[in-house]
Amino acid sequence: MSFAVPDSVRPVRDAVYQFMTERVEPAEPALHAGDVATLDELRREARKEGLWALGHPRELGGGGLPFLDYVYVNEVQGRSEFGQIALGTYTLQDSLMLHENASPEQRERYLEPLVRGDISPSFAMTEPEISSSDPTQIRTAAVLDGDEWVINGHKWFTTGASRAAYTTVMCRTEQDAPPHLAFSMILVPTDTPGYTIVRETPVLGLDGAHCEVRYEDVRVPASNLLGERGHGFVIAQKRLGPGRIFHCMRWLGQAQRAFDLMCRRLHERTAFGEPLARKQLMRQHVFDSYTEIQAARLLTLNAAEAIDAGSEARVEIGAIKVVGARMLHNVIDRAIQVYGAAGLTPDTPLDRMYRHARAGRIYDGPDEVHIDSVGRRVLGAYSAGGNWEFGLR
Repeated sequence: MSFAVPDSVRPVRDAVYQFMTERVEPAEPALHAGDVATLDELRREARKEGLWALGHPRELGGGGLPFLDYVYVNEVQGRSEFGQIALGTYTLQDSLMLHENASPEQRERYLEPLVRGDISPSFAMTEPEISSSDPTQIRTAAVLDGDEWVINGHKWFTTGASRAAYTTVMCRTEQDAPPHLAFSMILVPTDTPGYTIVRETPVLGLDGAHCEVRYEDVRVPASNLLGERGHGFVIAQKRLGPGRIFHCMRWLGQAQRAFDLMCRRLHERTAFGEPLARKQLMRQHVFDSYTEIQAARLLTLNAAEAIDAGSEARVEIGAIKVVGARMLHNVIDRAIQVYGAAGLTPDTPLDRMYRHARAGRIYDGPDEVHIDSVGRRVLGAYSAGGNWEFGLR
C-alpha cells in the first residue's frame, strides 16, 4: 500500500485542514469559554462548505467518505479537540452503531437527528466500583418487567451525558449465560425518571463533560433494546475497533500541531547567542518526535487498511492504541520543554493537549490491557506451531 494521501482524498483533506487552521483553532479561546454562538457559526460554515459529517454514510445525510478515505481526513480534523464537533463527526461512532443495529423506530428517533447534528449521544460502559479493564464485571443490570426494561446501576465517564439526548447503556440482562453473552445495549433517554447525573468529573483539571450517572429504577420500553439481547459485547467491539483508529488519527493531528509549534519555536527563540534550532539537544527533540510520529502514522494506516479489508485487526488496533497514545504524550512533552515556562501556561494550546494526551493511555482500554492482548495473540501463533508473519496478516 501507499501511505501517501490519495489524490482523490487530497482536496477534501486540504479543505478540512484549512478550515481547522483558519477557523477552528483561532476560535479555541472562545470555544473553551463555552461560546455557543461561535460553535454554531462554525457548524453553519462547515455545512455551507460541504465539510459536514464527512464520515457518515451518504444514505444517512452524511458526506459518504469511505472508511479509509475518512481516516486521512480525520488526521487533520484532530488538530483541535473541537474539530469533531465543528465538522459534525462527533457522533460518528454512535451513528454507525445505530446504522447497523437500530430498529426503524430507533433510526427515526435517534439516528437521523444525530447525523443532522440536532442531538448528541452518550455511551455508558465503565463503572467506578469495578475494574473497567474487565467489563464482564459490570454490575448495572436491566430486568424485563412486562414490556419495560427496569435498569439499576452506577456508571461514570459517560462522556457528554449532560448535553446528550440519550445514553446507550451496557447492562447485564442475562443471568445464566457465558460472560460475553450476558450483557445487552439499551437506549435510555436522559430525561427518563431515575436517570440522575451525579456530577461532571474534571479530568486532570479539564472540564470535559465526563459524567457520573446513577440509574435508579429507570424504566424504558422493551423496544429500546439495541440489536439482539445478550449481544452487547459484540456491538461494543464493533463500535470500539474503528473508533480507536479514529482516536489514533486525531492524535496524529494533535502531534503534528505540537510538532509545528515546537519547530517554529526553535527558529524564533535564541539563547546564548544563537537560535535554539542550532542546539544539538533541541535537534534531538525534533528527531525523536519525527520518528515517533511517522512510526505511529504507518502503524495506524496499516491497521486502518486491515479493517477496510474486512479484518478485525485485533493485534494492529491494540498496538496502535498504545503506541499512538505514548507518541502523542512524548511529542507534546518535548514541545512544552522547548517552550519552557510558556509551555506550562494557557498561552499555547500545549497545556490542554498534554492533559488530554495523558488520558489517552487509559480510555478505550488502558495500555496494559492492549499490551497483554497483543502479546497473547502473537504468542498464540507460535504455540500452534506457526509464526507471526509481518505484512501478511
